[in-house]
Amino acid sequence: MKLLYRLYQLLIALPIIIIATTLTAIVTIIGCTLGKARTWGYYPAMVWSRLMCWVMLLPVKVEGRELLDKKQSYVFVANHQGAFDIFLIYGFLGRSFRWMMKKSLRGLPLIGKASESAGHIFVDKSGPKAIHKTYEQARAVLRHGVSLVVFPEGARTFTGHMAKFRRGAFQLADELGLPIVPITIDGSFDVLPRQRGFNFVTWHKLRLIIHAPITPEGQGPEEVQRVLEQSYETIMRDLPLHHQGFEANPDQ
Repeated sequence: MKLLYRLYQLLIALPIIIIATTLTAIVTIIGCTLGKARTWGYYPAMVWSRLMCWVMLLPVKVEGRELLDKKQSYVFVANHQGAFDIFLIYGFLGRSFRWMMKKSLRGLPLIGKASESAGHIFVDKSGPKAIHKTYEQARAVLRHGVSLVVFPEGARTFTGHMAKFRRGAFQLADELGLPIVPITIDGSFDVLPRQRGFNFVTWHKLRLIIHAPITPEGQGPEEVQRVLEQSYETIMRDLPLHHQGFEANPDQ
């Protein structure tokens, strides 16, 4: 069965993924250039992400979408298990949002340009002015129900366990008075663990658990730390036991 699944990936799934990714990037770039980036920067990628999970025959379970207010902007924070995190959130969160992503991703052929056209925010840590510009971009995005998605670990896990959370997303939410929504991603590490070079996908169930928004109770460093710790504990609690517990990530 394992051999058949790998043959299926090479002969059927991979060509579909290459074509779908190319078309999605082109449609996103053209659509956002013509206008309505909120529409063209989200829906083509949502369909593409759902297709990725469908073509790889991966079942997806989503919990908690009913906890969100459609008119409210949020800062979503999620653990970073693997490459399929992108497909889970884009395809199944059910919200128009922008990513806060590594600056290096801008250099990816087509995908980098499509991400830039869609208005996703590339984190530039080259100096105080660059960091300030990144924050200003995020502030401009978080309006009219558009939300922001951040992986506070900043890097995918090597073990399936969570590393420390950085404070940036929580400080931004604190400054703008926005609720933080923790998201637990489970199964992505089992589907495609992080390693160098090409690797086959392993069949495994995927779960996207959207937790109740954490409403701000004030502002300042203490409030930022409170929300960060609560988010971390909430996300950790819904991971399977073998992935619970802190483990340092050398890539942070």
